Amino acid sequence: MVLLEAMSRAEELRKELRYHNDLYYNKDNPEIDDFTYDKMLRELEDIEAEFPEIITADSPTQRVGGQAGEKFSPVTHSVKMESLHDSFSFDELRDFDRKVRETDSHPEYVVEPKIDGLSVSVEYTNGVLSRASTRGDGLVGEDVTDNILTIKSLPHRLRNAPAFLEVRGEVYMSFDSFFELVKRQEENEEKPFKNPRNAAAGSLRQKDSKITAQRKLDILVFNIQRIEGKTLTSHKESLDYLNSLDIPTAFYSKYDDIEDVISEIERIGDTRGENPFAIDGAVVKVDSFSSREALGSTAKFPRWAEAYKYPPEEKETKLLSVEINVGRTGVLTPVGNFEPVLLAGTTVSRATLHNIDFIREKDIRVGDTVIIRKAGEIIPEVLSVSKRGENTEEFSFPTICPSCGSPVSREDGEAAVRCTNTDCPAQLTRHLIHFVSRDAMDIEGLGPAVIDQLIESGLVKSPSDLYKLSFDDILTLENKKEKSSKNIITAIESSKSRELYRLIYALGIPHIGLKAAQLLCLEFKTVDDIIGASVDSISSIDGFGRIMAESLVQYFSLESSVELINELKALGLEMTPSEQKKSGIFDGKTFVLTGTLPSMSRKEASKIIEDNGGKTSSSVSKKTDYVLAGEAAGSKLTKAQSLGVEIITEEQLIEMIK
Repeated sequence: MVLLEAMSRAEELRKELRYHNDLYYNKDNPEIDDFTYDKMLRELEDIEAEFPEIITADSPTQRVGGQAGEKFSPVTHSVKMESLHDSFSFDELRDFDRKVRETDSHPEYVVEPKIDGLSVSVEYTNGVLSRASTRGDGLVGEDVTDNILTIKSLPHRLRNAPAFLEVRGEVYMSFDSFFELVKRQEENEEKPFKNPRNAAAGSLRQKDSKITAQRKLDILVFNIQRIEGKTLTSHKESLDYLNSLDIPTAFYSKYDDIEDVISEIERIGDTRGENPFAIDGAVVKVDSFSSREALGSTAKFPRWAEAYKYPPEEKETKLLSVEINVGRTGVLTPVGNFEPVLLAGTTVSRATLHNIDFIREKDIRVGDTVIIRKAGEIIPEVLSVSKRGENTEEFSFPTICPSCGSPVSREDGEAAVRCTNTDCPAQLTRHLIHFVSRDAMDIEGLGPAVIDQLIESGLVKSPSDLYKLSFDDILTLENKKEKSSKNIITAIESSKSRELYRLIYALGIPHIGLKAAQLLCLEFKTVDDIIGASVDSISSIDGFGRIMAESLVQYFSLESSVELINELKALGLEMTPSEQKKSGIFDGKTFVLTGTLPSMSRKEASKIIEDNGGKTSSSVSKKTDYVLAGEAAGSKLTKAQSLGVEIITEEQLIEMIK
């Protein structure tokens, strides 16, 4: 490769890697798997090693990919949170060992699993958890203390603690919690998280810690960053010490031979499906702290540690059949049934085929041999057809609903095919499960099994029928005793006083999630106001788009929807208005906050704005009235200047409220 070719390819790779860095670290929505990303990064490293004169300071090889977001206050790390250099072969690990031995002739290594989660720092002052922050770009992260405090396995107070302790760990979501979350998202026809890592990152960055708590995050600590009041000399000693403080760590083992290290990495890879958490590799660390100090670090990586990345496992299997599931809003989803195959430690026999466009794009047919893998080692997905089956035919999507036999339709520009019958039994089941869920009407005791019984018995054909149930009705169901029947009736009665936004969300209107329902009910006080609202008035709400507004208006234009609302009113649902926005000098004004303020956090500034009737937004648009800018304000300030939005300082904000 000549210099000009190297420069061109390197810049192409940098641009691609920055794009994927932003999706992975900052938006929690990657488009490619880790292995593909790591290969691209390795290619760039190799080019820059051959042509060091083309290395740039902002190259992805020189810095961690994330950056501190603007939802939370920034935290400057006293100890840089470095990334790890990756190996993709055992020969590369042997080369790592050779380089280490140039400095330490008899090294000992600690091997740990590489948890696929979000790296965080947690600080304890005099034994009390005082602050937690994300890695960000390694130098500056986000303060996520309130959300870290929702993790039950992490002690908030330490016994026999040192004066100060800062640890680094990986926040993750267990497989069980992930599947539970994805199931809820699919039932609500929301876009589900792709893997536990994205789910953990998205959950940890919630502004409302109550939402984070519902996501059931966990953590495993793998390093001590700083400690005062105790001296430690090795990594294994530090992990043993963390365990003595009841701080959770992953399993680890110690070796003095690189071949034993490789054997342990193979063992971890072979058994990774047995863990309750996702791992994407194994980490090898020099045990001695004095040896680590002698080895030092590059601009981005420590020279005393190496990560071995497992390649994504792909297998061939035969597609036996395609079944169609009907969702609560009538969307027909194709699911493939395969010959069972062992993949990443578990047996796989089913995988979603998403929609008709996906099937046609890959030309998937029953009888084909297909290549499947697990995205993020969790959700099975079909990559491609590897061998065409004999006498196969193109898959024909059904023209009638498999649940009720009604015609199906597909709107222009949408991938989804829907059943046209609003009384479809399959829709009813999923709709009722959503209606009674925790974020909606929150009717405890009405789980999927009970709802199935209510539908099969003919007692419930609509959400309104839930409020017509009697104690004797519940008692007729299988396995229902007097106490549980009474509890269900009490829960149904209690749900009548839920806020209006919860009912709007419970109705399962396409494109209207929980946040949208909350915004809507801050603008419109009663359900009649919402029913009478126009597309223009709804889409003018900050946070609402035209498609959402049209979906809402279309739903309430149906006679059956208005009849349901009137029936629920007659049955005693109060539809309590949401707490209205506080009035004040900032009534109707939208603020965007950016940068570090001189004397207050952005959270404190937001409260001042909201207490005076204003509201805050995370993005700058033509609807923004003010941008409150502090030190190191970034792209939001630039966009505000280009749009002519008024920019104010903290001092000006204080003057305004005076």
